[in-house]
Amino acid sequence: MNKGQISNILRRFRLIYWADWLHFYLERYKNQKRNTDFRKSNPTVKLPPDYLIYESFQIDYENYYTDSINTAKWISNYFAKYIELKNKKILDWGCGPGRVIRHLPNVIGNGCDYYGTDYNKQSIDWCAENLPEINFNCNGLKAKLPYQDDFFDALYGISIFTHLSEQLHYDWYNELYRVLKPNGIMLLTTQGDNFKVKLTDSELSRYNNEEIIIRDKVKEGHRIFSAFHPTAFMTKLFANAEILEHYAEPIPKEGNWIPQDTWIIRKKA
Repeated sequence: MNKGQISNILRRFRLIYWADWLHFYLERYKNQKRNTDFRKSNPTVKLPPDYLIYESFQIDYENYYTDSINTAKWISNYFAKYIELKNKKILDWGCGPGRVIRHLPNVIGNGCDYYGTDYNKQSIDWCAENLPEINFNCNGLKAKLPYQDDFFDALYGISIFTHLSEQLHYDWYNELYRVLKPNGIMLLTTQGDNFKVKLTDSELSRYNNEEIIIRDKVKEGHRIFSAFHPTAFMTKLFANAEILEHYAEPIPKEGNWIPQDTWIIRKKA
């Protein structure tokens, strides 16, 4: 029995939340010394509550803060290939507790304005209180943002489509496209072919038939609501845009990290 089968059984019997909470406490205990050492070495770093860090990423302060500087640089480098990062408006869609967006003012600078939006009110409240140089907004699951048409020069969503239903893929993509300027750049990550190893036989069959796979029976948007994305499905979703890059990093031989696909698209003028 693989992890996908176990996950589906837990969902069927409404036990997946309990399993995830248990995993949270185990991970917090496992990383307790590492996290305590990070706090001692970095007393001025503001950190969100543990569960907010866990829900959006993993409960590891070093990875949440220091390693995320590299993620901010990675996003900046992709954007810089296609637009001049000067006096631009940039959106973090699904910013969570500010893991990446908090670093962009230092990584990019150049008079840019930074915005973060998320459906988790606790995360947004924490960000608004502790990261005052960034504009934050709490949205619902419904695809609606409080920004005018053609507002952003660039936007990104790191592992956000991975927690949405099929219909909300279409709804949110259309909303993101609306607020993006013509020739603006969008960076999104998805669970592509690398994640076939997590699928059950029946899921794999449907995935190979170009069908998006949704594991639900939990609150949509939560970390344990999962979507898996065939390339053909995403290509159709982005049909009205120009796909600049689609990159799937190979799975490392060591460790249990599985890289997501990266999509870079441009809104047509």
